[in-house]
Amino acid sequence: MNLLEHFGLRALHKLDPEKAHDLSIRALSNGMVPLPGKPATSDRLRINLAGLDLPNPVGLAAGYDKNARVLPALMKAGFGFIEVGAATPRPQPGNPKPRLFRLTEDRAIINRFGFNNQGAEAIAARLAARPRRYPEGIPVGLNIGANKDSTDKSTDFATVIRIAGETADFLTVNVSSPNTEKLRDLQGADALAALLDGAVAARDALGRRPPLFVKIAPDLDEAAIADVASVALGAGIDGIIATNTTLARDGIGPRHAQETGGLSGAPLFAKSTHVLARLARQIDGRLPIIGVGGIGSTEQAWQKLRAGASAVQIYSALIYQGFSLADRIARELDARLAKEKLTLQELSGSGIDDWL
Repeated sequence: MNLLEHFGLRALHKLDPEKAHDLSIRALSNGMVPLPGKPATSDRLRINLAGLDLPNPVGLAAGYDKNARVLPALMKAGFGFIEVGAATPRPQPGNPKPRLFRLTEDRAIINRFGFNNQGAEAIAARLAARPRRYPEGIPVGLNIGANKDSTDKSTDFATVIRIAGETADFLTVNVSSPNTEKLRDLQGADALAALLDGAVAARDALGRRPPLFVKIAPDLDEAAIADVASVALGAGIDGIIATNTTLARDGIGPRHAQETGGLSGAPLFAKSTHVLARLARQIDGRLPIIGVGGIGSTEQAWQKLRAGASAVQIYSALIYQGFSLADRIARELDARLAKEKLTLQELSGSGIDDWL
């Protein structure tokens, strides 16, 4: 982290968290954030993930750039891939404020945004206009949610795919946000199978066929993880993202523990990695898994890969460490792979038993 980034983060942390988030978006848009310009890459870091050619396996998780407002800048921030959204069929304001809480002492965040976004059509237009030329042309995916007032939330996913699917390099069905009522109910075996059937049909009807992922919660028990694995393998999707935020409040101080919403950041790491490893054991290499939840260092990215991930995503740690974190993790992963004479493929899943 350089001095400009250090003082910029200190200034942002003096503001209300949501105002700070919006200001960071504006700073990126105006070229005020130091960025590496292109993603770190090498023969060791390059990976094909469900048909996507990634320069490195360190991605940006959904939730930061909900409306795809700053893609040209994010594509120069060192990420190997980016996920924007969540997008819903219709625009919606989300839940009442305050809805974002910075837990500095815990290196954590609680949010209850509730899929605030400008709607699938507006987001699709920005995705269509994004840079395509290297080094900016890294894969950009769209996270998909359901409108809060929808009477049939499962059909909302297919609707967003029909509106925006052709503009994204991959699509993520988000059934795991804790901030939309009854959304997590769609992770049950029967409901998830029906939802994914509809999403796959909508994706297959597009002029192009972007990979389709499903994002799951870290609060699933063993039986639910087995159900998710079984449904995913039978649905014709291309991968799983594990995991979203948690409803648990383990590992944080009392100051914000009573706030409702999803907890992300450092306290989520162990919980989400346990779920990742259990899922990886069930999947047994038949689908790639993207590991997300609490990653704030190269060692933690390494452990996610050992637990069964093919690639990783970061988000909450950026609030405390800045955008230089993505480039640093990618470069340090490359150096460690070289030192230990491993490929990413050899590393992935090599430590599943350590996390079960």
